[in-house]
Amino acid sequence: MTAYFITGTDTGVGKTRTSCALIHALRQVGHARVVGMKPVAAGCDWVLDDDGAGGQWLNEDVVALRAASSLKVPSRFDNPYALPEPASPHIAAKLADEVIDLAHIEASFHALRQHADAVVVEGAGGFIVPLHEPASGAEGAHFGHADVGEWATSADLASRLRLPVILVVGLRLGCLNHALLTQEAVLSRGLKLAGWVANVIDPEMPHQAANLATLQARLQAPMLAHWAWDRQAEPADLARSLRLP
Repeated sequence: MTAYFITGTDTGVGKTRTSCALIHALRQVGHARVVGMKPVAAGCDWVLDDDGAGGQWLNEDVVALRAASSLKVPSRFDNPYALPEPASPHIAAKLADEVIDLAHIEASFHALRQHADAVVVEGAGGFIVPLHEPASGAEGAHFGHADVGEWATSADLASRLRLPVILVVGLRLGCLNHALLTQEAVLSRGLKLAGWVANVIDPEMPHQAANLATLQARLQAPMLAHWAWDRQAEPADLARSLRLP
């Protein structure tokens, strides 16, 4: 079973674009059952069921991943936490009176593994975005008091899943620092950086070629794709220019 963890240098840098393209690329090379997973989605709209009797919180990234996937699964597996507020997951969870449990996410991932040939897991925000804060005594948590619980981040989730990581670098001013810091965070946890994608999000970025050359020299993994600014690009088309790790 093939699986990857997709992270980014920040929020809004193209993780979903990359995840959907990767799903299509895996399908194009012969994986029949490929599914995308968004463990935590913050920023959801309430969508009624077809019969109007019920509904669910739904995030646009989750919709895109499901459209790209060839395997349809219950929402509790591919999106265990759907949170209404468009905020950092730990804040959105607190506002929704939810507790993001990494063990529950891990169990959902392993349930997907039983049925899929490949799973693409898209993280939330940047690599170390908080997912969970201590339930009480938060002031003490800042000083390492063990009795108030532990902080949990997207990096902790990646460490639990032990998947190779693909880093999406949003090409804009500041991306070098963000990319290199993320690489350090990934490698320091003993995870494999399987590759990275250069995704242009600022078409007016100065010295773009020089920045790209620096990334190629400093990131310790192959560049899997370099995508220009194009809001209309379809994931299946992007997949054809995506090099699989």
